[in-house]
Amino acid sequence: MTTTTTSSTTPSAADWRGVASENQDDLSETVTVLLRERSRRLLGDLLTPHRKAIALLTGIIIVSNLAGLAIPYLVKVGIDAGIPPMLKGTGPGTLLTVVGVILAAAVTQALTRQAFLQLSGRIGQNILLELRRRVFDHFQRLSLSFHEKYTSGRVISRLTSDIDAIAELLQSGFDGLVTAVLTMFGTAALLLVLDVHLGLVALIPLPVLLLFTRWFRRQSAIVYRRTRETVALVIVHFVESMTGIRAVQAFRREPRNQEIFKQLNDDYRGANASSMHLIAVFMPGIKLIGNVTVAGVLVYGGWLALHGEVTVGVLAAFLLYLRQFYEPMQEISQFYNTLQSAGAALEKLSGVLEEEPAVPEPREPKALPKARGKVKFEDVRFAYVEERPILPGLDLTIPAGQSVALVGSTGAGKTTLAKLISRFYDPTAGRVLLDGVDLRELDEPTLRKAVVMVTQENFLFSGTVADNVRFGRPGASDREVREAAKAIGAHEFISALPDGYDTEVGKRGGRMSAGQRQLVAFARAFLADPAVLILDEATSSLDVPSERLVQRALRTILADRTALIIAHRLSTVEIADRVLVMERGEIVEDGSPDRLIAASGRFAGLHQAWLDSLS
Repeated sequence: MTTTTTSSTTPSAADWRGVASENQDDLSETVTVLLRERSRRLLGDLLTPHRKAIALLTGIIIVSNLAGLAIPYLVKVGIDAGIPPMLKGTGPGTLLTVVGVILAAAVTQALTRQAFLQLSGRIGQNILLELRRRVFDHFQRLSLSFHEKYTSGRVISRLTSDIDAIAELLQSGFDGLVTAVLTMFGTAALLLVLDVHLGLVALIPLPVLLLFTRWFRRQSAIVYRRTRETVALVIVHFVESMTGIRAVQAFRREPRNQEIFKQLNDDYRGANASSMHLIAVFMPGIKLIGNVTVAGVLVYGGWLALHGEVTVGVLAAFLLYLRQFYEPMQEISQFYNTLQSAGAALEKLSGVLEEEPAVPEPREPKALPKARGKVKFEDVRFAYVEERPILPGLDLTIPAGQSVALVGSTGAGKTTLAKLISRFYDPTAGRVLLDGVDLRELDEPTLRKAVVMVTQENFLFSGTVADNVRFGRPGASDREVREAAKAIGAHEFISALPDGYDTEVGKRGGRMSAGQRQLVAFARAFLADPAVLILDEATSSLDVPSERLVQRALRTILADRTALIIAHRLSTVEIADRVLVMERGEIVEDGSPDRLIAASGRFAGLHQAWLDSLS
């Protein structure tokens, strides 16, 4: 059965930091490179279907930037070619023409900018739609072993904060980067075209600028990866605490949980503060370099203008272009902020998406038209941890239609047996067969149709009672849902609910008693009509009246199908055709309940202890 983590065993803040396997502060350079390559593969795969739209987007943004770059040059033309004729009294014709061209360039820039934002927004949303679909689909396909070690908080973090970080990059980051890069290169080229000497003076600070930017890029990569890690830990602790809220309140864990949350929240605040500190150094630094450059160009350009080596229009254009050259550096700093945050998120998402299921689908699945339910274990060995085998070598045959009860002490291997039949895990060695076919050769739809497990958790999903019963067979009609409920004795209590079968069950079925939830789970299994039904401690949490109600349902649901019943309550075991007593992964007793009781063995002792507990 799935282990539920409650906050009664919540670790310290330091332990929480170790929960996230993605803590990469100490990663070697080689591993870091591999992570980046993995992220690039995912990003490239997401962008590939949009190549034509991206090409169109590139053309639009080039036109937009060319229009913007033309305006300072047109100002130069207006000053040098438009004002002198007016001073000579020949009229403003040239100046008005230049002004008209400037307005046309401004309108072109505005229209292409609008088209760019609309198209880039559509592409970004389509990419996010595909990414969310992939992540959700992949999380569902990953094996139980993955979900038992990967906390629900981290799952939520992948689908929320990490996706949001990438959304921010797609919605605003690329826009700022493309515009900044085109503007910088275009401006640098035009500065040299206007006047080589003045252009070289303007570009003297460029090496300092590049070194400063490189420093910021490296530092921000570290800081923003840490930001993604700390926010993930905050979400993990929050989700785990809220999931286990009953245990938290029952054991008065609120103060301790708050203390841990405070530490994690402080870590997250510290990571964000570090990122803000980087920006606080980088952005004013860029502005300082830009202002010093403008001052230098103004002094040198003014001297050249006084000596007639450059025109006033050229100097004015230079100052406007320098403004355009350094302003994008502010956008680049913001882009790095977004990029590093999204890059760290992309590393985690790509890691999840490249995680292979521990129980892979067969390449050439075998058909199983109508499962009869014969189960066979052939020298099956299994261990969750290599050096601690749970099943040392099990041979077992369960004929079709037989009800088998598994009893034994905790850790004997009962639930492991059930998980292997359900193929939540594969054997370390040996084979598990269903009607002579290795489970590893059956595709998942075939296996899930043939084998169904009902656990003590009785998980009910948000929705109506009918929706939860129909979960066993989504295409079932309302009549079939009611017939399934009647067959296992649930129809009476369901009909008495405020809205009958249309009653909302509430969060995880919280509006129902444990017995009612169990009956709904049985109705779900009955409607699915599997060849093999596994009941894993299905009555362990019930009171005596509820257990009696469920016992009647069990006789109906177990009829004419193979059943594996794991139970500590021997009232459930008594309805089985056969009992297997397990110890340390081996079957130490095998027979009918009556025969084992008469044999005065381990099962007889368990039965007598159960009778004594009732007296």
